[in-house]
Amino acid sequence: MTPDSRRTSTAPEPLASRQPGGGGRFVAATVLRFRELGIAVFVLLIVGVATLIDPRFLDPSNLRNILLYIPLITIVAMGQMMVIVSRNIDLSVGSSLALSAIIVGYLFVHHPDFPIWAAAILAVLIGTVLGAINGVLVAWAGIPAIIVTLATMSIYRGLVFIVSGGSQVSGGDLPVELIALSRTSPVFGIPWIILLAVAVVLLTYLLLRYTETGREIYAIGSNPEAAALRGIPVKFNVFLVFTLCGAAAGLAGILYASRFGYVNPGNTGVNFELIVISAAIIGGANVFGGSGTVQGTLLGCLLIGVIHIALAVLGISASWQTALYGLTILLAVSLDAILHRRLRKHKEGATMT
Repeated sequence: MTPDSRRTSTAPEPLASRQPGGGGRFVAATVLRFRELGIAVFVLLIVGVATLIDPRFLDPSNLRNILLYIPLITIVAMGQMMVIVSRNIDLSVGSSLALSAIIVGYLFVHHPDFPIWAAAILAVLIGTVLGAINGVLVAWAGIPAIIVTLATMSIYRGLVFIVSGGSQVSGGDLPVELIALSRTSPVFGIPWIILLAVAVVLLTYLLLRYTETGREIYAIGSNPEAAALRGIPVKFNVFLVFTLCGAAAGLAGILYASRFGYVNPGNTGVNFELIVISAAIIGGANVFGGSGTVQGTLLGCLLIGVIHIALAVLGISASWQTALYGLTILLAVSLDAILHRRLRKHKEGATMT
C-alpha cells in the first residue's frame, strides 16, 4: 500500500476512523445518528414546553429572533468544530469576533461611505490573522491550545478596549446597508446573515466530507502520531483549522454589528466561546478529537438558539443561561466518555473473537 493510498483511506466519518472493524463503524454511526435524533426531539420538546408556559414563544418576532441568532453561532461553531475534531480548542473566538466588530465599527465611524463588501473582507482578514496567530503558536511553537487561546482571548479582548477607548459604536454610526444584512436580500428576501451562514455550513461540509484535507483533519484528531507517520502534514493542518476558525469569527464580527445594530466593547462576544463550544460538543464533536459532524453541530446550534430565546421569553436570568451552557458541556463530555468505553469494549470483544 502506497503512502497516498493510506492517506486517502482515512474516511471523514466521526468516530469510525477509530475503529478497525466494520462493526465498530456501525456502532459509532448508529450512536451518533441516535444522538442527533435525540437533539432534534429535545428541540421540539423545549419549543412545546415553552409554548405551553408562554404562548408568546411562537410569536413571529420570537421565531425571527431565533432565526437571526442561530446564524452567528453556526458560523463560528463550524470553525470551532473543526478545531475540536483536530483535538484542540479555541477559547479566543469571542474576543476575535469582538475585535473584528469594533475595528469595522470604528472604520464606519471615520469613513461612513466605506463599501460594505470591503468591510466584510476586512473583518474576515482580521479574524484570519488572529486565528493564524493561534495556529502558529499551537502547531509550530508546540504550546497547548488551551493555554494559547486562553492567553489570546485576554490579549484580543484587551485590544478591543484599546481600539475603542471603551466607547461603544452606536447604531447611528453604522450604515443602513450594514443593518440590512440582517433584514433582507435579493434571494426571496432571506436576510444575508442566514444565507452567509448556509454558505459557511456547505463549505465546511464539502471540506470535511470530500477533500483530502478533511480526511487528514479527522486522522489527526484520531491519532496525531499515526497521522504524522502516514506523512500527513499535521502542523499545517492544525494551523489551517485555527486560521479558518478565526476567519469564521471575523465574519461573525461584522454580522454581529449588523444583527444588533451596535458594538459595545464590554459585552460583544462575551461568553461566545462557551456558546459555540457547547453547540459543537452537544452536536457530537468529541473533545478527545477525531469526531464531529456538520449536521450534528448545526443541530447543536439550533438547540442552543432555542434555549437562549426560550429562557429570555420566560424571563429567566442570563446567569442561568451561562450555567446551562456549562452543564451541557459537562453532560456531553460525560456521554462521550461512556460512548468511548462501550466502543472500546466492543473493539476488544471483536478482537477476541
